[in-house]
Amino acid sequence: MSNNAAIVELSQTANKFRSSVVLQAENKYIDVKSILGLFTTLVGTHSYELHVHGPDAEEAKKELAAVFAKHNLNVKVVE
Repeated sequence: MSNNAAIVELSQTANKFRSSVVLQAENKYIDVKSILGLFTTLVGTHSYELHVHGPDAEEAKKELAAVFAKHNLNVKVVE
């Protein structure tokens, strides 16, 4: 994915929450709050797993899932 808008939006959305937000792509784990981490990972057509843990995790999962869907990224939110 060379979609800079998606990367910026994901990072900004993740940073609104106190929960930790980690994206798993194959065997790599990326902090979604880190734009640099996303740039180096969101390439190609992987499927991703989103791990969210913390006090506002449910809300964060909902908002982030919506951002992934909006940008046609295949993500599975891990409960």
